[in-house]
Amino acid sequence: MTFSIKNLEGKKFRSPLLDKFHHNNMNFVRDNKRMIYNVMLDNGDPDDAHLDETFELAGPREFLHFDPEKVRSAVVTCGGLCPGINSVIRSIVMESWYRYNSRDILGIMYGYNGLNPAKGYDPIELNPSVVETIHMDGGTILGSSRGGTENMDILVDTLERLKINILYTIGGDGTLRGAHKIAEMAEQRGMDLAVVGVPKTIDNDISYIQRSFGFETAFSVAVDSITSAHVEAKGAYNGIGLVKLMGRDSGFIAANAALAMNDVNYVLVPEVPFELNGDNGLLAHLEERLLRRKHAVICVAEGAGQDLMEHDESAIERDASGNIKHKDIGVFLKEKIETYFRNKKIEITLKYIDPSYTIRSAPSVPNDSIFCAQLGQYAVHAGMAGKTDLVIGQWNNNYTHVPIKLAISKRRKINPNSRFWFSVLDATGQPERMINN
Repeated sequence: MTFSIKNLEGKKFRSPLLDKFHHNNMNFVRDNKRMIYNVMLDNGDPDDAHLDETFELAGPREFLHFDPEKVRSAVVTCGGLCPGINSVIRSIVMESWYRYNSRDILGIMYGYNGLNPAKGYDPIELNPSVVETIHMDGGTILGSSRGGTENMDILVDTLERLKINILYTIGGDGTLRGAHKIAEMAEQRGMDLAVVGVPKTIDNDISYIQRSFGFETAFSVAVDSITSAHVEAKGAYNGIGLVKLMGRDSGFIAANAALAMNDVNYVLVPEVPFELNGDNGLLAHLEERLLRRKHAVICVAEGAGQDLMEHDESAIERDASGNIKHKDIGVFLKEKIETYFRNKKIEITLKYIDPSYTIRSAPSVPNDSIFCAQLGQYAVHAGMAGKTDLVIGQWNNNYTHVPIKLAISKRRKINPNSRFWFSVLDATGQPERMINN
């Protein structure tokens, strides 16, 4: 898999930033300045370093592909809501307007569906007045939707008709797959179109990217729900607080929220299988915990334990983004726990909390807001330079250009053998494995 970034041909326009900043290596980035992907040497031998696996660094270039004063940009937000979307939109508009003197910016309404004329969603003009205060609010002023990529020709036709030169796509893996296809089709048509992605997913599951925006806010807000669950659990005899958090295939929100609180006793994530019954199952460990401490807090990611529930393989449902719709592990666990202790004639009080949509709609926390603003700035630098078919990433705290094809090649997940997961086990005190064999 290549780390190379595609460029639109020609760099003939002098960047207006050259007149605003002193020319030095910190302010402007050369394409040959790279960030090593694997910075760890397994045997301490420099020959083990994979120097062919390096990211292109993000940042402003001295010479641009587009004339900033003539370029037309568009911003689209896709998929589920996520904290920080408005902050990214605002950053893209402000950077384009004030740093590059680029004043022709459109907002595409309701995701990729907004590029389908049949839907009737006209784009809106974006300027500093429109976006001035939107970072204070959750959600997205452009609206969002899943899907809309059934006929990619229609989307590219619309971009061509609107004379869009730079398309900023804000979304997760489904959005990036659509952006990659748009970039490929634009290249085949000979269109002068740069496609730049900004990684939006609270699940933090995009590969080759250190973190996606919205993730820090998600687990930070989730802490409030865990606090409530802990208070409820301690306030009753044999109290159990059960919190279900988002995490379809990756359990980073649940794991990080547990680390932030240190009041969670069991973290259940999709990457680590567990059993309910048997001497080493969750229910036996939960019973032992209640006998010993009289309360417990469980934090479960939405994609955990799917193998424990009955599935009709012929009736698997998918959402508009193509993701399998999971069974509700939260309600399932609640019922199994209550039945188990009822049959044992052990009194419990169980409180179930699902804050998923409260988290998704929250405005970003300050550190996430900083991250969103910088992602937007780096996206504009990339677009103006004619970089295309890429997503802005971060690796070892440096901003990078990641080919979209590389970013969507696999899903980022928790490694059950990592130091990170062992930290979660240390914080919760739960067994390393809750499997009976």
